[in-house]
Amino acid sequence: MIFTEEHNALRKTVSDFVDKEMDPFVDEWEKAGQAPLHDLFKKMGDLGLLGISKPVEFGGMGLDYSYQLAFAEEIGRAFGGSVPMAIGVQTDMCTPAMARFGSDYLKTEFLAPSIAGELVGCIGVSEPGAGSDVAGLKTTAKSDGDDYIINGSKMWITNSLQADWVCLLANTSEGQVHANKSLIMVPMNSKGITVSDPIDKIGMRASDTGQIFFDDVRVPKRNCIGEENKGFMYQMMQFQEERMFAAASGLKSMERCIDLTVDYTRERKVFGQPLLNNQTIHFKMAELQSEVEALRALTWAACDEHIAGRDATKLASMAKLKLGRLWREVTDGCLQYWGGMGFTWDNPISRAYRDTRILSIAGGADEVMLSIIAKYMDIMPKPPKK
Repeated sequence: MIFTEEHNALRKTVSDFVDKEMDPFVDEWEKAGQAPLHDLFKKMGDLGLLGISKPVEFGGMGLDYSYQLAFAEEIGRAFGGSVPMAIGVQTDMCTPAMARFGSDYLKTEFLAPSIAGELVGCIGVSEPGAGSDVAGLKTTAKSDGDDYIINGSKMWITNSLQADWVCLLANTSEGQVHANKSLIMVPMNSKGITVSDPIDKIGMRASDTGQIFFDDVRVPKRNCIGEENKGFMYQMMQFQEERMFAAASGLKSMERCIDLTVDYTRERKVFGQPLLNNQTIHFKMAELQSEVEALRALTWAACDEHIAGRDATKLASMAKLKLGRLWREVTDGCLQYWGGMGFTWDNPISRAYRDTRILSIAGGADEVMLSIIAKYMDIMPKPPKK
C-alpha cells in the first residue's frame, strides 16, 4: 500500500479529532454508560468523516477503502474501545450493503443523513440463539401486501439505545437458510419496537448495547436492500469491511498500550534501576511491537485485495482472528509490568484489557474465523457420500 499526502492529511484530521473531541471525555462517557452519539457523529459528519468511502452523490467522499482504513487506524488510538466501536458500526457495519446495493430512495432517506451525522444506525444480525451462526437466525419479515410484518428479537446490538434505524437481517421466505434472508432498513421509532435496558458489560462501558424486540412491526417492502432473499450474501460482504475495520482500528491502540508501558517501566525504579532495563521486559515490548507490525501488513494486504475487487474474505478473517488474539497478548503482557497499578479500574491498560476481550467473540468468534480460513484452504472435512 502506497500512502499519499491525502492519506496523511486525513490521518491528521482524525488524530486531532480524537485528541480534542474524544479522549478528554472518555472517563465521563464510561461513567454515563454511553457516549452522546448524535452530538459526536454530527461533528464527525461536518468533517466528512462518516462517508469516506461512500458515494459522493449522497454526501460521501467517494474514496477507495484505503482511506477508510487510514481513518480506522487513527480513530482506534482513542483511549478506550467503546467509541471507536460505535463509530465503526456507523461506517463499516450497518451502511456498506446499503451504499452498495440499496436503492436511491434508501440512500436518500437513511445513508445521506447518516453520512452527515444526523442519524445514528445499528446492525441487527445477532440473536439470543444465533450469534456467529448467522444462518440460524429466527427473526421473520413476512409479506403482507406492500409491507413486511417483522417479529423476533436481536441481541448484543451496539448503538441500539440511541439508534434512529437498524439494518435488520430477517427471514423473508421459507427457503434454504442461506437463500431466505433479506436486509431491511427499519426505523427505530416504528410501532412495535422496544429496546431493553443497556446490557451491563465488563468492558466497552461507554458503548450502549441492548436487545431489540420486534412485535408485528410493519415496514414497506421498498426498505429492502437490493434483492429479496439475497441478504445473507450481502451481510457476508458487509462482514468483510467490519473485520478489516476492526483489525485496523486495533493497530495504533495496541501501539499506544505498548508505548505507555514502555514509559511507565522506564520511570518505575526497582532495585535501583528502571524496570525497562530488565531484558525480559524490553524483549517483550519488542516482540509485541513486531506482532503489531505483522498484523498491520496482513490488514493492508486484505485491503489491497478488497480495493482490487478480489475476494478478501480469507485475509480479512485472518486479520480479525489475529486481532483478537494479539489484543489479549498485548494487554495481558503490558498489564503484568504495571504491577498493582495495572489492577486498578481507571488504568488505561486495565481498560484495554476489559474492552478488547470481546474482539475474539463479536463480529464472528475466533472459531468461526478459523472455519472460514480452513474452508478457503480446502481442508474442511467433506460430508460423507450417501
